[in-house]
Amino acid sequence: MAASDAEKTEKPTPKRIQRAREEGNVPKTQDLNSAIILLTSTILLYFMIGGLMRNLIEFFHIFWREIPFFEFTVDNMQKYFAAGCLKIAAMLAPFLLAILAAGILANIIQFGLLFTTKTLQPRLDRLNPLNGFSRLFSARGVVDLLKNILKLALVGFVAYWTIKADFYKFIPLLDQSLEQIVTFLGLLTYKVALRTSIMILLLAILDFIWIKYKYIKDLKMTKQEVKEEHRQSEGPPEVKSQIRRVQFKTAMNRMMREVPAAEVVITNPTHLAVALKYDGAKMDAPIVVAKGARKIAEKIKQIAEEHNIPIVENKTLAQSLFKSVEIGQMIPPQFFAAIAEILAFVYRLKGKHAASAA
Repeated sequence: MAASDAEKTEKPTPKRIQRAREEGNVPKTQDLNSAIILLTSTILLYFMIGGLMRNLIEFFHIFWREIPFFEFTVDNMQKYFAAGCLKIAAMLAPFLLAILAAGILANIIQFGLLFTTKTLQPRLDRLNPLNGFSRLFSARGVVDLLKNILKLALVGFVAYWTIKADFYKFIPLLDQSLEQIVTFLGLLTYKVALRTSIMILLLAILDFIWIKYKYIKDLKMTKQEVKEEHRQSEGPPEVKSQIRRVQFKTAMNRMMREVPAAEVVITNPTHLAVALKYDGAKMDAPIVVAKGARKIAEKIKQIAEEHNIPIVENKTLAQSLFKSVEIGQMIPPQFFAAIAEILAFVYRLKGKHAASAA
């Protein structure tokens, strides 16, 4: 029994996962970030390269045209350099912002929104070269090395296959213009980049699935840890006991306040008591407003006597209502006939009392 309890066989609780997140321990692979950024930049460049090149050519045309009129002083050179950098930054801003958004999205996809400074805190064990060598030659290091070799082989194969498919187009380039050669090489480069990016993305997704599985496995808990966490979340036993007592007392007081509004109290006769309320204009059937056994039953009968509420002894009906109907619920149809007889008796009784009082 002790051995089974010591095994981490239970899924991590939400509290344990949240605690790990707060410490910066989240399932993440840098390969997925790189793949999404590479794929995004490849697609963006395909659609934006024409505009970027035109803007850059126009910028340098203006630069070379105006350079004879520059006054080369220290202050002016700083102004010219700053203006040129701002101009180029404005051209590249949409592209760079899209890449930044892709990097943020890659992190959100993996572990959601998270901000923590614990991963930035210095750790001396990271500076120990022995720990670095142990990680490098550990089983995990060997697995990472094999994964990287496999990734490199697959990406290289995709690039080779793409170039080989268009290899027959290289020889006709000898008779084509420089613009045609540049266009062909640009399109070929785009195809290679796009296909290798997709391959890297697929491999990164598989890697992330494995890391997520390993992450959950590492966070698994023993049965004792789950019990201990559950106990801590609920608080000390004496506090829980006090809360239960207060809740029970509050519910009991609320129930007893409903007894004076009852039409009748059905008893066992001594062990059980069930108070019923009925308003033909508002209710489809009588409802149970209070019920209890032993001392609670005595208290219900005491309140009923103080408010002149009829008490009817019916052992079978009292037991059935006590077991099958909760407080606030309507009585089931199988009890309609028995309850109707009792209510009729109660109303006749109340009619006689009213007549005698008159």
